[in-house]
Amino acid sequence: MTKITVAKGDGIGPEIMDATLEILKAAGAELEIEEIEVGEKVYLQGNSSGISSEAWESIRRNKIFLKAPITTPQGGGYKSLNVTTRKSLGLYANVRPCFSLSPFVDTKHPEMNVVIIRENEEDLYAGIEHQQTDEVVQCLKLISRPGCEKIVRYAFEFARKYNRKKVTCFTKDNIMKQTDGLFHQVFKEVSEEYPDIENEHWIVDIGAAKLADTPEAFDVVVMPNLYGDILSDVAAQIAGSVGLAGSANIGESCAMFEAIHGSAPRRAGQNMANPSGLLQGAIMMLNHIGQTEVAEKIQNAWLTTVEKGIHTYDIYKEGVSKKKVGTREFAQAVIDHLGQTPEILEKVSYEKGSPLQLPAYKRKQGANKELQGVDLFVHWDGYKASEIAERLQKLNTENIGLSMITNRGIVVWPKGFDETFCTDHWRCRYTNPNGQSVSKEEIVSLLQKAIDHGIDVIKTENLYTFEGKPAFSLGQGQ
Repeated sequence: MTKITVAKGDGIGPEIMDATLEILKAAGAELEIEEIEVGEKVYLQGNSSGISSEAWESIRRNKIFLKAPITTPQGGGYKSLNVTTRKSLGLYANVRPCFSLSPFVDTKHPEMNVVIIRENEEDLYAGIEHQQTDEVVQCLKLISRPGCEKIVRYAFEFARKYNRKKVTCFTKDNIMKQTDGLFHQVFKEVSEEYPDIENEHWIVDIGAAKLADTPEAFDVVVMPNLYGDILSDVAAQIAGSVGLAGSANIGESCAMFEAIHGSAPRRAGQNMANPSGLLQGAIMMLNHIGQTEVAEKIQNAWLTTVEKGIHTYDIYKEGVSKKKVGTREFAQAVIDHLGQTPEILEKVSYEKGSPLQLPAYKRKQGANKELQGVDLFVHWDGYKASEIAERLQKLNTENIGLSMITNRGIVVWPKGFDETFCTDHWRCRYTNPNGQSVSKEEIVSLLQKAIDHGIDVIKTENLYTFEGKPAFSLGQGQ
């Protein structure tokens, strides 16, 4: 018997969770349920995170969390509970299988069977944002070597465990050479440890186009958080419906399982919602906790139900579907087909054994790091780069001086174009004119001089080399 934490959520959540739990019970899943409340009601009680300390204790104690969709109130500074849960519990891997149910569910891609594995903790989803000037806000994109290594290794281990033949990496490292460049570099390093598995890399824009057009060309796809969030929904939709897809969120000690769709409050209480997405998440949960025989029984019964044309409104189609049913009736149909296997769709047979357990990340020896300068980000409401450059050069010393100004990343001084549109947010780079390192004391002195000259420095970024290699971006146009 495995004790799990369950949250019924908001909107259609309670209906699809009740349906899912009925199926699990009828199939003989050995589960003890501990229910918690999370989501909209908790938010509106004044808890900006949408979850109480007692609920956290339940999840951390039981380690397994089955969660229905929740509603995050708009405005008011409410943080996404999904993101908070993933990051707080170290659920670094989001796993979303997206497969065709053709010809019983309408799709243009009948051969599709893709697993999207998305990094779950960092990237732009760190949620670190600031307004810096009247005209400019920023969001920090954080990519770490541990984050990259854990998710990439998980993707290859997943492929090996489930007999997948290829792992594809999507990044945008032709533009974001430091952040996405690190993800791609780690992918290349880790892939060398798996010579039995084919690997490839695509720039995310053309890769996304290829995925949408020819998904059968892909097997396992691994990518940073934002791209994975978008493309896992795209993949689920082109496979048949976002409403059919579930996901697993896997960490070193805890795991969360859910549908990938939202709470759909307009459909709540009408006995219409399709419970399949949450059921797919629950099946992944059963595999994770070692109840693979029950998982197989439920999945094959679900496939049989779909194959027999017993469909909820979202996938019902005249001429293909045989019977339109509600949430409760669909769940009962799955229960009625327990012990049966599909005749046309491929029946499942899950590999027995323990879930994937990756070794803990081991920090590598630090590199030789040298300070080469600083970027001062300045709020100035003028328009001509030559004018702000004249002011900023007054801060120069023998050891540190203005070498470049960019605006929204494009070089505007010393060799900018008059046609370049500039906002009030200027990146002003100071380096040693002889290419030597600088000291932090010199940077502090530079900042004091900026104050003395009435220059509004809103942010600084130190410029480092690691083992002699610059670890900062050039300006666009350099």
